[in-house]
Amino acid sequence: MRSDDPLDLRLAARLAELRTAHGWSLDDLALRADVSRSTLSRLERAEISPTAALLGRLCRAYGRTMSQLLAEVEENGSGLVRAAEQPVWTDPASGFVRRSVSPPLAGLRGELVEGTLPAGASVDYDGPSVPGLEQHLWLLSGRLDLTVQERTHHLAAGDCLRFRLWGRTAFHSPGPDPARYVLALVLP
Repeated sequence: MRSDDPLDLRLAARLAELRTAHGWSLDDLALRADVSRSTLSRLERAEISPTAALLGRLCRAYGRTMSQLLAEVEENGSGLVRAAEQPVWTDPASGFVRRSVSPPLAGLRGELVEGTLPAGASVDYDGPSVPGLEQHLWLLSGRLDLTVQERTHHLAAGDCLRFRLWGRTAFHSPGPDPARYVLALVLP
């Protein structure tokens, strides 16, 4: 069943464009992203909504951040982004909500993202979309267990963790409340 969500439709079209621009077949991309060919095909036809983990794998294959990819399918290209216009995406698997507070613009290296991970939910990423990506995670409320390079950091409200991404990361909200945070991303 094809999605009728405009963002899903634009994202599906952009992912197909990227694959074609790289000259990759579905099989080529499946190998590069470690995602099944059938999942990629369904995604490009907007038959499924991507999870955060799936988008992370595709972004890594294409060498862009998730924010860059999502900004490419958003219609706002201004430096000023009103709260009501900030793109919001929800991971259908975990319930993770991602708000692009300051979507990336050409020539600028930093961006802000707000994340809310429901209590008990987890999101795992196989690797960074851009190796060496600098991140600063400031936990606003709740608790968050964040594993970076095989080391787990137990964060409480107000804590800030600064790191560069080189390998796997895992986000877990142990509860009882959702983990809400601001993530500053800086391209290397």
